[in-house]
Amino acid sequence: MASVTLSGVTKIYPGGFRAVSRVDLDVADGEFVVFVGPSGCGKSTTLRMIAGLESATEGSIAIGGRIVNDVEPRDRNIAMVFQSYALYPHMTVRDNLAFGLKLRKEPRADIERKVAQAARTLDIGELLDRKPAALSGGQRQRVALGRALVRDPAVFLFDEPLSNLDAKMRVQMRAEISRLHQRLGATMIYVTHDQTEAMTMGQRLVVMHQGEVQQVDAPLALYERPANLFVGGFIGSPAMNFLDGRIVRRDGLRFVTDGPQRLSAPLPADWRPRGAPVETLLDRPLTLGIRPEHVRLREAGAADAFPAVVQLVEPLGNETLLYFTVAGRMFVVRSPGGVEAGVDRQVGLALAGERAHFFDPETGRSLTV
Repeated sequence: MASVTLSGVTKIYPGGFRAVSRVDLDVADGEFVVFVGPSGCGKSTTLRMIAGLESATEGSIAIGGRIVNDVEPRDRNIAMVFQSYALYPHMTVRDNLAFGLKLRKEPRADIERKVAQAARTLDIGELLDRKPAALSGGQRQRVALGRALVRDPAVFLFDEPLSNLDAKMRVQMRAEISRLHQRLGATMIYVTHDQTEAMTMGQRLVVMHQGEVQQVDAPLALYERPANLFVGGFIGSPAMNFLDGRIVRRDGLRFVTDGPQRLSAPLPADWRPRGAPVETLLDRPLTLGIRPEHVRLREAGAADAFPAVVQLVEPLGNETLLYFTVAGRMFVVRSPGGVEAGVDRQVGLALAGERAHFFDPETGRSLTV
């Protein structure tokens, strides 16, 4: 296995479109790193530059300490698993697994051994004589994984490999890929737009937006300490609630908004922002970020809450999502399943102050990391 190092990697297409801008990243030997972000953010382009399927306009790419910018994809000792599976329909599973090894002219005995080992690892031994048309989506994806596995690459690259699977199969396959990583101790770089997939699989996440890396950190660190508004809003489902306003001293500390739908939300008496003294946040424009699970339902008129009217209820069994309009914005609250709060009912909403985030509304940068 091998490490991967990106230094100032940039991709500019003809016409001046900058798809990826100055990515700096060190992926350790044996690490599982996930690139995550919305469509068009540059994550797949970055992966394709690592693979050699796209050339970097600027910067350097190193695999195992060797600069590979001018090295052909077949000579980079990487294996890539695509969204489309890319299996040969006229070949059996056995022949699909063996095809790349035959091109490399490996001995027949070695090919048979590697194919058998991959089939055992991925539990596809009974599929070896079938053709892709006779396989389910999950089975095809296992075969695609096996074709990468037999090559014994220095780095595995995954480009949204589960996008074509149904929800149940996606959960199963992401668990299988995670177990495969644990068993092999392989270096893996994985691209997805699904933040749940990213949070459950990656040891570190690289969050991208408009071609730029926004934050690189462990999944829970991204959830607990987002570096900016974009990361705070992208990581977590439902997304973080945002409100523009300021903190004032008025019967204690309160977060207040301006405009026709004014809000005055009390903050806990013992509240202290993370990473900044209270005084640095007082009476200045702020964007408050609070996750749906960090808002508590209270009775209407509760002293530690602000009033809001329920507009929509989504019962999900183990939890219930409640939707409100607060200061002109949609505001979501996650509560335990079975909570009694009907549409058009007024309730109180209390902010868990210790879980609140505050951002600079101009730069988007977190002020409380």
